[in-house]
Amino acid sequence: MEWKADWGLRARMAITMLLLGLLYIVFIAALSLTDIGMGGIVVVMGLFMLGQFLFSDRLALRSMGAREVDRQEYPELHATIERLCQQADLPKPTVAVADTEVPNAFAAGRSQKSATVCVTRGLLRTLDDEELEGVLAHELAHVKNRDVMVMTIASFLSTLAFMVVRFGFLFGGGRQRQGGGQVLVAIGVSFAVWILSFVLIRTLSRYREYAADRGAAAITGNPSALASALLTIDGSMDRVPQEDLRETAEMNAFFVIPIRSGVIGKLFSTHPSTEKRVDRLRDLEREIETQ
Repeated sequence: MEWKADWGLRARMAITMLLLGLLYIVFIAALSLTDIGMGGIVVVMGLFMLGQFLFSDRLALRSMGAREVDRQEYPELHATIERLCQQADLPKPTVAVADTEVPNAFAAGRSQKSATVCVTRGLLRTLDDEELEGVLAHELAHVKNRDVMVMTIASFLSTLAFMVVRFGFLFGGGRQRQGGGQVLVAIGVSFAVWILSFVLIRTLSRYREYAADRGAAAITGNPSALASALLTIDGSMDRVPQEDLRETAEMNAFFVIPIRSGVIGKLFSTHPSTEKRVDRLRDLEREIETQ
């Protein structure tokens, strides 16, 4: 496999981390206006960030109701991942399966040595072997590109800011005493941080999906397999129970195909459209055929 460093992705990751650092400073300054106090905020956020960094993969698996599976239970899945890891020059990740009908997959973890690749039961039932190989290669490309950690941190800040906006009025709303205005300012700034962090997530996520698609093509040498898988997954979403879709939607930024509905869902999607991704994969297929 010929793996080319994606400097466009690396530059975007560096810029995203820099801007996230600035947003964290603004967010902490806004929260200092509340009764919590600056010292308490720094301690609490520090503990949250440390926990998110150390246990992000476990939190992601728990939110999906996923569990680690061994070779005896899923021998073909393990064998495919091992073969792809050899082709990608990666250590084998932890393998997990989520008990949901949503056909999807994601990668989590803070480094190549501590990564987890999770697929859903719905995905295993929906794709054929070649399509599944393409999706697994896509997730391993995320691990190879080291973009999972950046997305985890970005998503964490967005979640924190949204929680402050959502519950801000419980902290200070309705109080007719001095300082209530400061709480409203903190809520307003948190709302701005939430919007900006979402924009960062959306911008980085769209590019990183293209990068992972190219990486999957490099690993397997078969771009059409992933293209076929994307179309199959996208076309299967309408048959998934709405309850399953709602329960897993919070992982959209990490999925190979996001759960989206309507014009608004597509407008604010963290992924490029399936059609654009398939077109690029077909272009890669033609390039390979002419070599």
